[in-house]
Amino acid sequence: MKGKILIVDDDKAHLSMLQTVLKSLNHSIECVTDGEDAIRAAGDNPYDLILMDVRMANVGGMEALEKIKSFNPSIPIVIMTAYSSVDKAVDAMKLGAYDYLTKPLNFEELKITIERAMDHLRLTIENSKLKKKLSSELSFSGIIGSSLSMKKVIAMAKLAAPTGATILISGESGTGKELFAKAIHHNSHQKKNRMVAINCAALNETLLESELFGHEKGSFTGADKRRDGLFLSADKGTIFLDEIGEIPLSMQVKLLRAIQEREIQRVGSDKTISVDVRIIVATNKNLEDEVKKGNFREDLFYRLNVINIKVPSLEERKEDIPLLAQNFLTIFSKKNRKSFKGFTPMAMDALTKYQWPGNVRELENAIERAIILSMGQYISEKDLPLTIMKTYTPENGFLHQISGIGGRSLDEIERIALFETLKQTKGNKTKAAKILHITRTTLNNKCKKYHLKPEDIYDS
Repeated sequence: MKGKILIVDDDKAHLSMLQTVLKSLNHSIECVTDGEDAIRAAGDNPYDLILMDVRMANVGGMEALEKIKSFNPSIPIVIMTAYSSVDKAVDAMKLGAYDYLTKPLNFEELKITIERAMDHLRLTIENSKLKKKLSSELSFSGIIGSSLSMKKVIAMAKLAAPTGATILISGESGTGKELFAKAIHHNSHQKKNRMVAINCAALNETLLESELFGHEKGSFTGADKRRDGLFLSADKGTIFLDEIGEIPLSMQVKLLRAIQEREIQRVGSDKTISVDVRIIVATNKNLEDEVKKGNFREDLFYRLNVINIKVPSLEERKEDIPLLAQNFLTIFSKKNRKSFKGFTPMAMDALTKYQWPGNVRELENAIERAIILSMGQYISEKDLPLTIMKTYTPENGFLHQISGIGGRSLDEIERIALFETLKQTKGNKTKAAKILHITRTTLNNKCKKYHLKPEDIYDS
């Protein structure tokens, strides 16, 4: 990333030398010789980075840093200081400096630091755009989706919500069927009254009948008092029957009667009770296939299938993953009292390339886990579950090469990472250091430690 850089240094010879070096890297350069001029220039211009000396005659770098950060906290500022003044650099970091370099400057280190700072700025901008897009996409009771498939489903749900019609929501487990049911209720004429929900697969037939329709005292063992069922609890509101495809045939008959007649009968009673309730059901099964197999009544299917809303899998709406991930980041950061700025590019790339067999629910769990375990400001690929990373091949390819690292020591893993990265860069240490996010000096030291010679690696 090439950018607009402001250099601040009252040593004119050093300033001129820096200007020449950075221009050779195709950056746009402006120079000032005083902290006061730097404050003024930063207020008037959109710089991508400021490279500033600590000691200057009039207004020093520390004061300029603090003032610039007060009105532009996101701009990366790299401090230059003499080796004997490293304590000043530490103070500068506390005031918000991105990094510091000691004089005389190592130009390879300067180049890498600037590139990192530019990447950090790009990352901040990308995550900021993602947050803004997220706020604009929360258009239907918190349901997130900018993909074409989700827009179609949301449009259908919006049209169906105020009608009062029975709705069948289908889709794989974890796609958010209950979220759609809640959104439809909250946008319906029943919204002032209750919505009650039940998972039909979680109860046997006797308990399910009692939960839905209620029971009389003494109607079965343990029925020590009369109880209203969910249909009565949801009167004038909405009842949501999840996993409707799991209820037994004998229970399907009773449910059909309740839907047709708008009447229910408590277990153990011969009296009918009228109910006025909106019915929404959901299933991860293909009910038409279940009808053909004889597992689901055809007449009940047609009673339920007035409006069919099919929620797409996450695999079918991968362009929504960044928005969903950002939403979960916001939710779980607040829940865990942590602060995150977003995701690293590799982490987001891994999230979008994963197939998500558990759909949105699996993504939600992965983000919550990452937030709990992460110690940085951004969620990185290191914070993601192994199930995601073991199938991920990053663009530079070296992580894929070390996917079978189980049982290896950290030194072995580090040596493999160095070897594969140097092989990828054809022995170019500068490029390898950039990929590994270390300085060239650190790379040289590690090569010595592991007896790696870049020229030998490339030749192999």
